[in-house]
Amino acid sequence: MKKSIRASIYVLGFILLLAIVASCSLQRLSPQFGAVVKGNRLETIKQSPNYFEGEFHNPVETNMDIGFKGYMKLISSRLFEEADNQRPDYALPVHKIDTNRFDAVQDTATVITWMGHSAFLIEIDGKRLLLDPMMGDRASPFSFIGPERFSELPVSVEDLPRIDAVLISHDHYDHLDYGSIQKLSEKTGHFFVALGVGAHLERWGVPAAKITEMDWWQEASFEGLTFASTPSRHFSGRGLSDRMKTLWTSWVILGSEDRIFFSGDSGYFNGFKQIGRKYGPFDITLMECGQYNELWPNIHMMPEQTVQAHIDLKGKLLMPIHWGAFTLAMHSWTEPVERATTKAAELQVPITTPLIGQPVILKSKVPMEKWWRE
Repeated sequence: MKKSIRASIYVLGFILLLAIVASCSLQRLSPQFGAVVKGNRLETIKQSPNYFEGEFHNPVETNMDIGFKGYMKLISSRLFEEADNQRPDYALPVHKIDTNRFDAVQDTATVITWMGHSAFLIEIDGKRLLLDPMMGDRASPFSFIGPERFSELPVSVEDLPRIDAVLISHDHYDHLDYGSIQKLSEKTGHFFVALGVGAHLERWGVPAAKITEMDWWQEASFEGLTFASTPSRHFSGRGLSDRMKTLWTSWVILGSEDRIFFSGDSGYFNGFKQIGRKYGPFDITLMECGQYNELWPNIHMMPEQTVQAHIDLKGKLLMPIHWGAFTLAMHSWTEPVERATTKAAELQVPITTPLIGQPVILKSKVPMEKWWRE
């Protein structure tokens, strides 16, 4: 009997080992997983004050361990307690972008166009920027499995004009997409990314000369604009063994007149006040408000915290993002924006809620329709 039990344990252990080896081999051979940070890039990363003990760390203590009970609760909720309305049950209205508008560069007003989730096209001071241009169908390394996009895109990557710069907050699949970067590589002038993320881009064919990697509080001048990498409270990783190996960041975009803050992904922390003191006030803040859960309260904000973070940043106009495109948490798909708009109204915070693809023209056209209410 004991020999039988021991043999079963050995077999299970061997199967587990094979699964781990197969998974690691798949990651090495599949480019969509990105690249391992090494060589001179790793030596540069080691000089960062935010990198020690072999990984990056958040600016404040951040516990991300949900524990055994948390995993059981997560599995149970996924299998037996699925929230109502996690996906829209009707075709979402999408404002299709007329590509003829790209024939002329917008240099008289700042125009911000939401592509869904956290992806943006920003036209400022005659330059075109893309933020976290995840424009794939699934937030996943695979085309056949993983969270699927709710609606069509307002414009395809192929139909986008030349992009002056792409800014990427971190390397999670719902923010950094292999296929999108491949298509954008030739039509993009430069890529600004957090430390280490350049390794992924280089593996995907982006020339090293077109990549600038930045640590928190570093600034870069770009054709009359200033980009500042600012702290966020999150994590990184695309596989089983690269968690916290690349940095995650928020972005400040400073134009000749307008100031924009882009949160990337972040839990609430006092860093928003620091950023507001250094770079605010902001004409608009693009703030994550979705994909939260009580099991991971430190790495994603609750919608009410989103509004408070906007206030901390000295923002003038708030736009909730990181919702309306994928199901990545257990709440209903409309809950984030409903809670954010309710709190904003309570605190008298101006808020804009455009359709996917509908332009927000700063100081002029600010959509506020509650379009998600069918």
